[in-house]
Amino acid sequence: MAQAQHLFIFVAIFLIAIVWHFVPHPLVVIVLACLPLGLMFVLSQTFWLVTLFVLFSFFRIHEAIPALYSLKIPLLLSMGALFALLWHSMISRKLTIYWHHSLTWLAVFWVLVILGIVFASNIGMAIKSFKEIYWKIIVMTLAITWLVDSDKKLGHMSFLIVLSGLLIASVALFNSVNGIGMVEGTRVTIGRDLGSMLGDPNDLSLVLMFPLAFSIGMASTKGIKTPTRILSLLVSVALMAAVIATQSRGGLLGSLAVFGIFAIKMIRSKALLICLGLLAATILFAAAGISDRASGGAAEEGIDASAMGRLYAWEAAIGMAVDNPLTGVGLNNFYANYYFYSSHWDGLNHAVHSTWFGVLAETGILGLIIFVCFIGSLIRTSRATLKALSSDKNYSPYLIASANSVYAGLMGIIVSGTFLTQGFNWPIYILAALTVAVAKLEQIHCQNENQ
Repeated sequence: MAQAQHLFIFVAIFLIAIVWHFVPHPLVVIVLACLPLGLMFVLSQTFWLVTLFVLFSFFRIHEAIPALYSLKIPLLLSMGALFALLWHSMISRKLTIYWHHSLTWLAVFWVLVILGIVFASNIGMAIKSFKEIYWKIIVMTLAITWLVDSDKKLGHMSFLIVLSGLLIASVALFNSVNGIGMVEGTRVTIGRDLGSMLGDPNDLSLVLMFPLAFSIGMASTKGIKTPTRILSLLVSVALMAAVIATQSRGGLLGSLAVFGIFAIKMIRSKALLICLGLLAATILFAAAGISDRASGGAAEEGIDASAMGRLYAWEAAIGMAVDNPLTGVGLNNFYANYYFYSSHWDGLNHAVHSTWFGVLAETGILGLIIFVCFIGSLIRTSRATLKALSSDKNYSPYLIASANSVYAGLMGIIVSGTFLTQGFNWPIYILAALTVAVAKLEQIHCQNENQ
């Protein structure tokens, strides 16, 4: 520890001397004087920097609130988080690194994705996607896994996910009421004029569905403070209202799956559960006005245009995988290859709109097999953790709430993944990190109990 502190002081003094040599200005003295304090803050708040970076990157908070857009907050957070992670993993050794069998499947999948870049049909596009998004997902997945090392941190992260969901839901409902950024006249979006990911109603529904599992988990877990439970319940209502406003079938199905996981724990009668589920689905789809959509609405006879578009895209994905079974067409290359593999060309390339077919197309048959094994490993781990938590009443309520939320979130992704493209986006990887972290915390608790 002392050696790390001495090295830190030496590096700080060296950098100050170098900067002063090239820029001998009085204002530089003030900046340099504050620099060590800033570095100390960064090193002492690694968990918060990583958490905020992940939340800003996934929820696109800086795009939902345009006033923050020019401040480059994700960039600043990423710089601080990466510096702190490197310092604590390589120098101070404060970051406890461990491994889990689910991470093995994930690491193999990452290797296949990287190899797929080399053999991508459009290498430039694949490299761009990896540089801009995917490498950050890889690093932050591992960072969350190793940084969430206490029930307190787990509770903080879960609560921040709920608050971020409330923020995005509020903006979505505001846009819906005021007709801002509407697609097809009825489907709400956020930041469409900025080119935001939230500018697609399907992607927006995915972002809204993710915190729903955590808000329901915190609202339904005994032991959590009453104000927090009430707030979480209100957030759940807001999130569902916002998902309905997107009119996304995948988002609605995923949300129903999340509710279903919690309902299974509360309703013993399977017949009653099925009846309530069908009733809830009917009410939600009616409330969402799916039949009024310009695409996929009741005005279209037979299989609607939206459904046919997906079928054509999935057919194209299969063709890409058959031609490239080991590597696929490469990261973010489905869209560019749609023309060459689709049996129906309407003048436009289309997105795949499916997690499973997206992974199949861009990483090949082998990539899909590894990805499914990875998801299966997460489910087994989550179920084993829930079983262990149910046998002891001394666990932290935040650990119990997070374990239930992560499992419900996984089920929501599996269901919604049929219609939403999530294979190379944040949700699966955040849930993977939290699944492993929750399992590790449960193991530590058992070890402490047995000593």
